[in-house]
Amino acid sequence: MFRRALWLLAGRGCVGRGLSTRSGGSTPDWTEKVSEIKKKIQSALPGGAWDPLYDTSHLPPEHSDVVIVGGGVLGLSVAYWLKRLEKPRGAIKVLVVDRDHTYSQASTGLSVGGIRQQFSLPENIQLSLFSVDFLRNINEYLAVVDDPPLDVQFNPSGYLLLASEKGAAIMENNVKVQRQEGAKVCLMSPEQLQNKFPWINTDGVALASYGLEGEGWFDPWCLLQGLRRKIQSLGVLFCQGEVTRFSTSSSRMQTSSGKEVTLKRIHEVHVKMDHSLEYQPVECALVINAAGAWSGQVAELAGIGKGPPGTLEGTKLPVEPRKRYVYFWHCPEGPGLETPFMADTSGAYFRREGLGHNYLGGCSPTEEEEPDPGNLEVDHDFFQDKVWPHLAHRVPAFQSLKVRSAWAGYYDYNTFDQNGVVGPHPLVVNMYFATGFSGHGLQQAPAVGRAVAEMVLKGQFQTIDLSSLLFSRFYLGEKVEERNII
Repeated sequence: MFRRALWLLAGRGCVGRGLSTRSGGSTPDWTEKVSEIKKKIQSALPGGAWDPLYDTSHLPPEHSDVVIVGGGVLGLSVAYWLKRLEKPRGAIKVLVVDRDHTYSQASTGLSVGGIRQQFSLPENIQLSLFSVDFLRNINEYLAVVDDPPLDVQFNPSGYLLLASEKGAAIMENNVKVQRQEGAKVCLMSPEQLQNKFPWINTDGVALASYGLEGEGWFDPWCLLQGLRRKIQSLGVLFCQGEVTRFSTSSSRMQTSSGKEVTLKRIHEVHVKMDHSLEYQPVECALVINAAGAWSGQVAELAGIGKGPPGTLEGTKLPVEPRKRYVYFWHCPEGPGLETPFMADTSGAYFRREGLGHNYLGGCSPTEEEEPDPGNLEVDHDFFQDKVWPHLAHRVPAFQSLKVRSAWAGYYDYNTFDQNGVVGPHPLVVNMYFATGFSGHGLQQAPAVGRAVAEMVLKGQFQTIDLSSLLFSRFYLGEKVEERNII
């Protein structure tokens, strides 16, 4: 009876025609309205097709081959390389989940944008060498048809690192490794340093290393937006929300030594929608943990580190948020256009910003001085007490600088050895990492994304061997220490 009434309502006889032929002014299209009512009623009838009564476009898809947790530059780079290297085209469905689509607290946008090859580890040097090539040729990688070309405003002014007598031997060894890997770096005596950069006070400087090529700084926001634009054109989906839990299954396995371990596999990622109680489970084959400073918390959701202490099951991902301040100041008498990105023996650093005698800089605190990472408030006394005295000593012109603004951002700080974590977890077999770079993740993101995609698609690193950066080193206690952390 109800179906017959619906048929009469939607029939051509009089309803549709009568309501759509009023004269005078614009009239609503009643035929379309009746059609919508018909669809909704039909969806509630036995055997009727399901048609939700509210908009679900903000929800993530129910299925995705790969879910990337974290939409910063590392997560976007992994998405880009997965789509670039996939065969055939369109074979992999990728979803990027991020809590903040504005990137207001993202490490990428709050970075000073430096890139260098002056590291102590060959892996880090190789990562940065590829990344600078990526930036120089960015439109060969990230161009989108009919969109304007990208300009990351790469400024190749180099890095200038200063060493005291105590650190001179380490610097010499580092530069030897850098040259072996193909980086163009030279050593300078205090006299050479003074001749090249007369604005520097060389007191306490025993040696300096200077990047001659492929070092400087760039616009992080442009790289972030360029990656996002490109991967959207390749079909990558985005969702604003928070990953709150994983659905997993377990199986027992015996190792070659006869020890039993539990292997886990993630089947669903539960995404809670922003400013809502709604959540959507997303079925997936693989999860990339690129959640930056919060990647340790994401790992815990998958049960990583929840086992007995001293076991592989009980080994945590040692990545936590560390707050870092960046100060912006003006100094009319400060160093000019040829100023490199300088890092002092004290750890204080600065670089030029623009053309108007403006500068960016800061200094990493000691372990005892680490600020509360619970907010991004700036401690202005830290600049006055810990940063400015060192800057003013090294660059006498900075005695008259005036701070104009400041902000804080997060490092995804690896407390174990301050180096990145790349590749799969040994027990949660379909969770992969791209995190923990402790301040150099932005500059190495293009190369790291490629490495993770290689591991996912080929089962091994192919272009740069990053085996030393696998998760297993935390259980084995094998530190891969980077000496040049700024």
